[in-house]
Amino acid sequence: MQAKDYRLVSAVTAVQLEQVEALYMLAFPPAERKPFSMILRTRTKGRAEILTIESADGAFAGEAITVQCGSLVLVDYLAVSEAMRGQGVGSAALRLLRERYAGKTVFLEIESTKETDVPNREQREKRKAFYLRNGLSCMPFRAVEFGVEMEVLTFSGEVTFDDLHGLYQSVFGRAVAANIRRYGDKRFSLLAQFAKRRK
Repeated sequence: MQAKDYRLVSAVTAVQLEQVEALYMLAFPPAERKPFSMILRTRTKGRAEILTIESADGAFAGEAITVQCGSLVLVDYLAVSEAMRGQGVGSAALRLLRERYAGKTVFLEIESTKETDVPNREQREKRKAFYLRNGLSCMPFRAVEFGVEMEVLTFSGEVTFDDLHGLYQSVFGRAVAANIRRYGDKRFSLLAQFAKRRK
């Protein structure tokens, strides 16, 4: 299928939201998940969109959760249904997201490929290669979010760490933004090491 064979649809029905939440819980590790209730509240405030990716016949193919702050759009979560993987759904979704937010700076975060002592290193490398093939570019900084090292990729324009941090603070509040640090921040590095020792 091609991009025109898929569409992005606002998840408003109970069934759609159940599909999105189930995939969300399955596709993302606990350290990277916000409470789904927080995502729903953010949407109610007009700062987020919860979207389903649907095939031409209406079948659920995946989900995209985006957060907006001014001209910035963070693709906070993007996942393809397990049954639909390998069929071009992810690439189609990225094209549709770029069209949906034309004129804005669209970016996303991925687990860092710079870490070598992680069990999913190969998966991280494949994920990054996928995004690069689909026209995203890697920004020259890394962030540490709730102890997880992340890289930032964007379709166009430049996103700085201050942009990223500002979006989190504006949309989710200071308590959440306090857990977002630029990689290499010495104060936070010590906290991250402590957290790793406790695992």
